[in-house]
Amino acid sequence: MKIEQGKSLKSLNTFGIEAEAKYFTEIRSVDEFRELARDKRFSGEKKLVLGGGSNVLLTGDFDGWVVKNSISGIETVSETETDVLVRAGAGEVWHDLVMGCIQKNYGGLENLSLIPGLVGAAPIQNIGAYGAELKDTFYELEAIEISSGEPVKFSAMDCVFGYRDSVFKHKLKNQFLIISVSFKLAKLSHAKVAYRFRTEYGDLHRTLGGMKIQSISLQAVSDAICQIRRAKLPDPKELGNAGSFFKNPSISQAQFKTLVSQHSKMPHYLQLDGRVKIPAGWLIEQCGWKGKTVGPVGSHKDQALVLVNYGGATGQEILEFSEAIRQSVKDRFGIELTPEVNIV
Repeated sequence: MKIEQGKSLKSLNTFGIEAEAKYFTEIRSVDEFRELARDKRFSGEKKLVLGGGSNVLLTGDFDGWVVKNSISGIETVSETETDVLVRAGAGEVWHDLVMGCIQKNYGGLENLSLIPGLVGAAPIQNIGAYGAELKDTFYELEAIEISSGEPVKFSAMDCVFGYRDSVFKHKLKNQFLIISVSFKLAKLSHAKVAYRFRTEYGDLHRTLGGMKIQSISLQAVSDAICQIRRAKLPDPKELGNAGSFFKNPSISQAQFKTLVSQHSKMPHYLQLDGRVKIPAGWLIEQCGWKGKTVGPVGSHKDQALVLVNYGGATGQEILEFSEAIRQSVKDRFGIELTPEVNIV
């Protein structure tokens, strides 16, 4: 285990922001973390756990200890005729886990294909896309309490999952190091499994229709989603970004009726709780931000919801750009946008 000082974090966040960590350590096992926790300097420092850095905006140097979680390993914990429990280390690449499960004909994660980042960050964000969320297949996670070094298991109820949200973004923020996450998946190879593919999402339904496949499959759904994501979202290796910067807001039906009377083409989705979800990208585009740049920061030309670093932008510049967007959407529509990205 190596302890570094003044470590550059530029290659460890997909925005490509230049920032330094006072201390930095990459851990590959629980034992390495416990060794780190015994370092007298560690207990007195602020702490930030980094995974793939795909959902974080660093607004400056981190005056504390950054821990890069690289705990690996994927295994089958148990299985029945129809289900399988798969456990993955927090440092595994999320998309690699999804592809491995598809190859084994395990259903449940295919709609979450090509979401960037590592497994450990997935439950923190309750990642979701195309009609599915992590909580749909989540079984439990194992973590270590950073302050005590004690192991703790969290059930779905313990995680308090919400829309792109969990207890780890609020009450328990930066208090736990996630070791592994387990998922209960369907064994499509078994005749008794009646599996429902989630393909009703508009773009996904249209893309699958254009693929001229003979029958729906996990691989077909994954391929369609990968095709959509690659067409819509810029590759962070080529253009710094963290995917969708804001959550899609949810408003009351009363507020929606007022707004739709003024904006008849406003896209919307009625939710089970009776509230109405409005695409944040549409709101941002209506306010004239799509493709707009201010210095090295901009809203992507093809997807207004994605804020990009065109080169050399600071985290503070991106934050200020995002705040200007939030204010203009609030002024025009009376809707408050909430960042999906973790701002540090």
